[in-house]
Amino acid sequence: MKFTFTEKRMGSSEELREYSRRKIGKLDRFFKTEAEAFVTFSLERGRYLAEITIHNNGMYYRASELTSDMYASVDSGVAAIERQIRRNKTRLEKRLREGAFEKEHVPSYAPAEEEKEDEEFKIIRSKHFSIKPMSPEEAILQMNLLGHEFFVFKNMQEDEAVSVVYKRKQGGYGLICDDGTQEE
Repeated sequence: MKFTFTEKRMGSSEELREYSRRKIGKLDRFFKTEAEAFVTFSLERGRYLAEITIHNNGMYYRASELTSDMYASVDSGVAAIERQIRRNKTRLEKRLREGAFEKEHVPSYAPAEEEKEDEEFKIIRSKHFSIKPMSPEEAILQMNLLGHEFFVFKNMQEDEAVSVVYKRKQGGYGLICDDGTQEE
């Protein structure tokens, strides 16, 4: 497993990084190919936050734990990811087709410049990711693994139309699909 460590508002010792490698490395047994682990250590209001993201074969597994001890935060994060994998193991085996995420697609568009109106819109954070073809069920699974409220994907059931799945406040999930028409 490859590791990338980031520190925010604190420094981390080599001891902590080695401990994290050892604990997170135990999750490697779940993956067929080599996984990448991105670990962020930060200090927030006197508590220690460990954010662990593991990327393997197009799937992301993420956990964020805030405790009074960084080692405990790492332990809790690893346990949370292991629970995610175990809870979704049958779904991952049944619903994902073999090699579904191996082909990387990088969008080659640039966002349009912001138009100034009465109110200035400020983009605080920007993310770039590849939009992959999958079923809505796979998209919901990926959204839940990431812990997000919505997920953008190419819908295999709708001729790869760009679609969004989201969590509804009343419970359940919603699906928004591009109908392919363009307004003039």
